[in-house]
Amino acid sequence: MSNANPLNIVMMGATGAVGSEVVAALRSEPGLGKLALLGRRELAGINQENIEQHCIDILNPESYQALLSGYQCAICTLGIGEPSKVDKQDFLRIDKQAVLDFATHCRQAGIEHFQLLSSVGVDAQSRSFYLRSKGELNEALLALNFKRLSLFQPSMIITPNNRYGFSQALTLALWPALSHIMVGPLRKFRGIAVEKLGTAIARNSQCKTSTGVEVLHWQEFMALDSSTD
Repeated sequence: MSNANPLNIVMMGATGAVGSEVVAALRSEPGLGKLALLGRRELAGINQENIEQHCIDILNPESYQALLSGYQCAICTLGIGEPSKVDKQDFLRIDKQAVLDFATHCRQAGIEHFQLLSSVGVDAQSRSFYLRSKGELNEALLALNFKRLSLFQPSMIITPNNRYGFSQALTLALWPALSHIMVGPLRKFRGIAVEKLGTAIARNSQCKTSTGVEVLHWQEFMALDSSTD
């Protein structure tokens, strides 16, 4: 991407495992113009002149809607780390309503490209509360008619550290081996290293040629991660 046309990005969810990797990747992108990080707390170690941080109430759009003008792309990696450990209403407030509010106000502010960290298998008709809620969110985002909507749908996100106890430790140990037997249509269920996913989201934001709706899975993440464009 040419430095003559820098891309201004506003982001929500930068302090999470994936979000922090997205920021790390964006910081090295030559096409980045201004990056605004919106969240309940600041991301440590940020001292670049073109990156600004704003502490906001993610559940109250009035706390950030005035900050959305002048950006071409929005990235949202907001989400509860362990949905099964929280009340369903709390999950909906964060993972669905807060995200939709952010997207709605981004659209109203004239932002043309919205990127969302979602999940593989989301379906508004699913029997799974988690997948159904995420699917309903995707349908609501489609109705906003962004010029470009990028839906990242990873399966297991492999992090270097165990954040959630024994069950995650077991999954982190087994999933890399299981991924090798997932071929053909099953490739989208392969695990993805968190830094590779973050890089894929960052690099996808830099492409200005795509329009419409794109759903990205493991194979697209790997292609973007290996891209040097």
